[in-house]
Amino acid sequence: MFQDNPLLAQLKQQIKETIPKKEGSIKATERGFGFLEVDNKTSYFIPPAYMKKVMHGDKVVALIRTEKEKEVAEPDELIEQSVERFIGRVKMIRDKLNVVPDSPQLKDAIRAKTKKGLSRDALSEGDWVVATLIQHPLKGDNNFFCEISEKITESDDKIAPWWVTLAKHNLPNQEPAPQDNWEMLDESLVREDLTHLPFITIDSESTKDMDDALHTVANEDGTFTLTIAIADPTAYVAQGTDLDKEARERGFTIYLPGRNIPMLPRQLSDDLCSLREEEVRPALCCRVTVLADGTIVEDAQFFSATIKSQGRLAYDNVSDLLETGSCDKWQPTDIISEQVNALHALAKARMTWRETNAVTFPDRPDYRFELSEDNDVVAIHVDPRRIANRMVEEAMITANICAGRALREHFGFGVFNTHAGFSPEKMADAVELINSNGGNVSADQLETIEGFSALRRWLNEQETTYLDNRIRKYQSYSEIGNAPAPHFAMGLDVYATWTSPIRKYGDMVNHRLLKAIIRGENAATTPDEMIGEELALHRRHHRMAERDVADWLYVRLLKDSVAEKSTFTAEIFDINRAGMRVRLLENGAMAFIPAPLIVDNKKRIECNGDMGTISVDGVKEFQLGDTIEVVLAEVKEPTRSIVGKPTREFAVIAEKTEEAVEKSE
Repeated sequence: MFQDNPLLAQLKQQIKETIPKKEGSIKATERGFGFLEVDNKTSYFIPPAYMKKVMHGDKVVALIRTEKEKEVAEPDELIEQSVERFIGRVKMIRDKLNVVPDSPQLKDAIRAKTKKGLSRDALSEGDWVVATLIQHPLKGDNNFFCEISEKITESDDKIAPWWVTLAKHNLPNQEPAPQDNWEMLDESLVREDLTHLPFITIDSESTKDMDDALHTVANEDGTFTLTIAIADPTAYVAQGTDLDKEARERGFTIYLPGRNIPMLPRQLSDDLCSLREEEVRPALCCRVTVLADGTIVEDAQFFSATIKSQGRLAYDNVSDLLETGSCDKWQPTDIISEQVNALHALAKARMTWRETNAVTFPDRPDYRFELSEDNDVVAIHVDPRRIANRMVEEAMITANICAGRALREHFGFGVFNTHAGFSPEKMADAVELINSNGGNVSADQLETIEGFSALRRWLNEQETTYLDNRIRKYQSYSEIGNAPAPHFAMGLDVYATWTSPIRKYGDMVNHRLLKAIIRGENAATTPDEMIGEELALHRRHHRMAERDVADWLYVRLLKDSVAEKSTFTAEIFDINRAGMRVRLLENGAMAFIPAPLIVDNKKRIECNGDMGTISVDGVKEFQLGDTIEVVLAEVKEPTRSIVGKPTREFAVIAEKTEEAVEKSE
């Protein structure tokens, strides 16, 4: 009788218009309910029934109702849909096709259909798929509904961590297509023959795409002459070709635990351009003088050449030789030994200069997964940053400083790595924080490279990393842009990378500009202004993909640690109101420690994200940078997450009731 009654609908609308409304974002929980996050301090509870209308991350307008004497939010209008394309697993419910999103906040199955050309018969329970959300309840539809566009892999595929992660971030899962033949381009460049010089490469033993070789002369006056030779893929890949466009679309070589997906065909990256030992290769070179105190003289010369590496050296072997005086696995010839010693001396001079005048950061180890042939995790190796790593690093930094100077002076543009120091809107807070913790700085000082670098050096001298961890939240993000600008985080006035052109598209762009300088050209085409944004986005997705695969493998490795009650040493790197995040130093895995697993009484504990501290009973017990002992409480394979708890226990505070007093007497 009342169905489709316009008067009733009008009455409902009038009542609805009198109900208060709030705009915010949806935060889902694992227990079915959620919250409308209006701002950092205000949120409203969303009951499970109302959460059926929305997804985690949706931006909505909600009605604020009072139910059972409690304010709750009922999502009413969709402002921005958080999920469109997503990864999930096939689930059959009463013979109906569904997809369960691969997300800890999205656990409900979504009815699905397959796109045209993809057979439903090709899908089985648990298969990994790519889907697109095509119906949303707040858009007037009854339920969520999605379309499956691609099958990624079967449910039991052990290589799923890689395929699923690459699909999640919309990244390629194979190298560019090879070509039948490769011919060097006519670039109107004269290549200097340096095949007689004893260049050396220093890389990991497994490295195939060797993109830098070094030749160092320790002069009698204490100075050094350093020649950096860099692989030259732009000698084969012309600007604007299909392969060049594909390299730009990829941005970087993708490095994931256990495998990489090159930006360029392996014929180039691992063979024709790789600076292999005893193989003649084209190279783009820079020769520069470094003074005994580490100062880089402004006499850098860029030129094209052909080189032949005379020593394929490994980081660990070189480090063993320099750190202990011997290496059981390797003994260099006199010529190679002379090169290693000269490069070592130059690197020490540069490190001293940077420690005094610029910025250096404490070395953190690399964590390397060892996988079996069927992609099980065999072990995780901790590779410290040793002296040989730092020698190559200093040479590459030197080369990139020289390139930044050259591009700035000749053209005023290029592809530059920049960092602006502290965010302007956070500068006042940063100054207050620093000075309240023993510092003595001003905003004017921190707006200069010299002042920022001095602060970083002062932070390196502190007994703990607590202040350093807090200050990082006030800093800007590194950027990639066409205009030369300082790199505060490194303490440098200009920085442009060109030393990894077979792995980074921005370095290929800079190669072409440096070649224009070599040819004596006074003008060149400014790089597309979108390249910097594209590269930054690629870099972000690659880092997230690397982290996602690592999380998956860590869960595989640590799944038995809960039952074994294994103890781990961990560093606290983040604190928020829900608890703290730690990194297990033995293997690099990240774990979350929720507040209830520290003290199971929310009245006793305060997690202060702004201060970076956790207090129990009003006493500070944990802070950013602390090293603590933890055990694992739960390893969640579906969400690839690890939950830990401190081994340290906090005594229960007994309330002195009259009964307790009587018993004590």
